[in-house]
Amino acid sequence: MKVFSELKKNLKNNISTLPPIKVALLGDTATQFLSTALRGTGFDQGFDLQMWEADFNQVERQVFDPTSELYQFAPQVIIIFQSAHKLLGKYGKLNTQQYHCLAEDQMALIDKLHSAINNNSKARIIYYNYTEIDDAIFGSYANKLEQSFLFQLRKLNYELMIYAAENVNFYLCDMSAIQNQVGKPAMFQTSVYINTEMVLSIEVLPLVAARTVDLIGAIWGKFKKCLIVDLDNTMWGGIIGDDGLENIQVGNIGIGKAFTEFQYWIKKLKNRGIIIAVCSKNTQETAMEPFAKHPDMVLHLDDIAVFMANWDNKADNIRKIQAVLNIGFDTMVFLDDNPFERAMVRDNIPGITVPELPEDPADYLEYLYALNLFETASYSNEDIERTKKYQVEAKRTVAQAGYTNEADFLQSLDMVSIVEPFNKFNTPRVSQLSQRSNQFNLRTVRYTDADIAAMIGHESIFSFSFTLADKFGDNGLIAVIILKKESNDVLFIDTWLMSCRVLKRGMENFILNTIIVFARQNDYTWLKGEYLPTPKNAMVKDHYHNLGFVPEGSQWMVNAKEYTPQNCFIQKK
Repeated sequence: MKVFSELKKNLKNNISTLPPIKVALLGDTATQFLSTALRGTGFDQGFDLQMWEADFNQVERQVFDPTSELYQFAPQVIIIFQSAHKLLGKYGKLNTQQYHCLAEDQMALIDKLHSAINNNSKARIIYYNYTEIDDAIFGSYANKLEQSFLFQLRKLNYELMIYAAENVNFYLCDMSAIQNQVGKPAMFQTSVYINTEMVLSIEVLPLVAARTVDLIGAIWGKFKKCLIVDLDNTMWGGIIGDDGLENIQVGNIGIGKAFTEFQYWIKKLKNRGIIIAVCSKNTQETAMEPFAKHPDMVLHLDDIAVFMANWDNKADNIRKIQAVLNIGFDTMVFLDDNPFERAMVRDNIPGITVPELPEDPADYLEYLYALNLFETASYSNEDIERTKKYQVEAKRTVAQAGYTNEADFLQSLDMVSIVEPFNKFNTPRVSQLSQRSNQFNLRTVRYTDADIAAMIGHESIFSFSFTLADKFGDNGLIAVIILKKESNDVLFIDTWLMSCRVLKRGMENFILNTIIVFARQNDYTWLKGEYLPTPKNAMVKDHYHNLGFVPEGSQWMVNAKEYTPQNCFIQKK
C-alpha cells in the first residue's frame, strides 16, 4: 500500500480521464489530509473522486440546511466522519443521569442526518463508525456499566450496524476494525491531534482511504468476483505428484493447520458467492485426488467452479478460466505461493490482482484479511448459488463443442424465461445486477433497492426482469429492462443490462421481442435506446445497431409497429 506522500503525488496525474464520482466529505475534526488521500487512492483504483470538503465541524449545518454548499455540490457520495474523540468530549459534559443515553442520542442524530440527506439528495452515505476509546474511569467494570463511555461506544457501534442493515443507501466504513488492525498508537497520535485537530495519523490515512474507496468502488460495481488458487504449497503443504495423498500437509497438526484454516476461508468466500477456480501445474487426475479422497480437505470438487490442471503456463490457463466464466480479469484474484508464477501472471494478464503471499503459510490469512480483497455493497440469495451456476456453465461449454451448428445447440438447450415486473421479491437481485453489471450495460445507471422499490407501480416507468433456465440448470434472474415514458408515442430504454454468463443464447432478441410486444399493446410507436460508453462496456457499443435500431443523433430508434420479431430459441413461461 502506498504511503501518504505517494498518494499526494497521484494528484499530479491526469485524473480527469477517469470515471468521475462526486464525493462530499464532512467531519467534526480536520479532514483536509484525508480528502487528499481519498482522491489519490481514487486514482489508483480508477476513479476521479471530485472532492468537496466541508469546513471544520460543520456536519449538522451543512446537512440540515437545504440551501447549503453541500447540496449545491450535488454529491453522489457523502462521507460523514464523526469521531469518537469528539464524542468523548461530549460525554464529559453530560451529567451522570445522561450517561446511559449517549448511544441513543447519537443514533437519533444520525437518523436525522440520514433523513435530511434523503430529503435533499440522492447521494449514498458512507458513515465512519467509531474507534474504541477507553477513558479508564471504571477499568474493566466499564463492560458491565451502562453509564460508562466504553459501554456506550460499543453499544453505538452495534446500533450503527443494525441501522445500516435496515437502510439500503447507508453504508458503514469500519474504522474500528482498522484500529484493531494497526493498533491505536498507529491510528491516533496525541501530539498531532492537539496541534491540528486531526484524529487520524498520516501513516494510517492510506489505509482509511483504501477502505473507503473499496466501498465506493463496490457501490459503483467494481469488485472481485473470482478467486483462482494454485494447489501445491498454496492449498496444501507439499507436492501431491511427488509426496502422494498421504503425505501432503493439511489437517490439524503442524503447518497443516494453516492450510486447513486457509481452506475454511476460501469455503466461506464460496458460500458468500465468490467463484472459486483452480489453476495448477499438474495432471488433472492427480490434482483432483485430494479433493475427492483426503479426509482432512475442507474444500471438495463441488466447491470449485472451474478446475484447470495441466502443464500449460498459468497465464494461458487463467485465460481459459476467464473464457468459461466470461468475467473481466480485473474481477479476478490469483493466489500462488511461487513468486515466479505470480510475476508471470501479473505481467501477462493486465488488471488481475496477484497478492504477494508471505513465505510462511501460517501468515497467509492475516495478510489476506488486511488486503480487504472482496469488498461488497450488497448480498442476495443469488450469491449463494453462484458456484453451481458457473459449474453448469462449464458443462454447457463442453456440450456446445459437440455441435457444429450454433442454432442446433441453442435449440437443444430447451431454454425457458420467466418475465416479471419488479416486485418485493426480486428487488434485491435487480438492484444487485444494477450495481454489479459493467460489461453488458448500455447506460450503466446504478439503482439501489430503494430506487427499484420506487419504480414499482409508477405510472410512467415500466419494468421487466428476465430469468433463464435450460436443461442444464437455472441461471436465475439475469436481465433487467427499465422503460420510461418519454411521450405518448415514445418509450425510452433507461436501462438494459444482462449477466454476461448468458451471452450468445439469443437473450437479446428475446428481450427486444418482449418489449416490442409491450409497446404495441400500449400503443407506443417508438422505442428509443442510448449507449453511454464506459471503460468496461465496449462490448455493447453496436448493440442497438445489431438489433435493427437506426441512429438518431446520439440515440437509437426502432419502430415498434413495423418491427419484425427475431428468431430465438427461448420460450416465455
